[in-house]
Amino acid sequence: MYLEHFGLKELPFSLTPNTEFFLNMASYQKAYNMLMVSIANQEGFIKVVGEVGTGKTMLCRKVLNSLEDNPDTYVTAYIANPVLSPKGLFLAFAEELGIEANSDVGHHSLLKRITKVLMSHAAEGRQVILFIDEAHAMPEKTLEALRLLTNLETEQSKLFQVVLFAQPELDEMLKEKSLRQLLQRISFSYKLESLDRDGVERYVSHRLATAGYNGPAIFSAASLNDLYAASKGTPRLVNVLCHKALMVAFGRGERNVDREQVRKAIEDTEGVELPKTNMTPMTAAGIFAGVAGLIFAVYLVNFYLQN
Repeated sequence: MYLEHFGLKELPFSLTPNTEFFLNMASYQKAYNMLMVSIANQEGFIKVVGEVGTGKTMLCRKVLNSLEDNPDTYVTAYIANPVLSPKGLFLAFAEELGIEANSDVGHHSLLKRITKVLMSHAAEGRQVILFIDEAHAMPEKTLEALRLLTNLETEQSKLFQVVLFAQPELDEMLKEKSLRQLLQRISFSYKLESLDRDGVERYVSHRLATAGYNGPAIFSAASLNDLYAASKGTPRLVNVLCHKALMVAFGRGERNVDREQVRKAIEDTEGVELPKTNMTPMTAAGIFAGVAGLIFAVYLVNFYLQN
């Protein structure tokens, strides 16, 4: 692999959501701050939406790690695959809370066990937060069952909070009349945006530095332009393309990545391509100026020939 070749301690563009690589950029920091403040204020449902590969799971892990550093105050539960029936969701939540329950347990009995544990945490001053990743995949009946479960409360507050991480399809689901009560329970919502061109450059530099690189820039400005154009600023695609481009450079014994290596990576990645009009505003302006100059020169030649 190319680690030694580029002076790296670990792979900088792994797809595993390692929070050590979390980039403190405006969009992600705002989302993180919103989540931490909302959780501290014990707001109801919280929703974070983002397109595929925009870093939702990374953000989720970052918040989980922060809360788990304070176990006397917070108890976290995490469900990564919510494609469950209502009872399946309750069983998964119970397991996260340390409750042993067989799949044949009655619904009422299971709910009583969950309530007992939640009441115990509340009495001891601990706040329970349930994180659900890929929430857009939840069946409608399971979403409604989750809302009903959050009716568990003391006279002062809810017994647990819910944080949903999802693709934009969840927003479409919540427009359904049958889920209007759940929509009204969402106190805070945030949409993760893709990286812009400068963001891609910062992202690439940050991950390389976090992986141990401390030399001059590996990726040229031109290669970063193509990287941004092809990935549309989606962090996961940036990771895939950068990893492949570094492999190409390593295979050729080169220390830098230019457009050729990035374009090889793009060609090797299914579903990714450069826009047909991959032209920056500066490039377009230069071409326009050149054409205008040529037209003016032709005009001068014709003028002198006629006179």
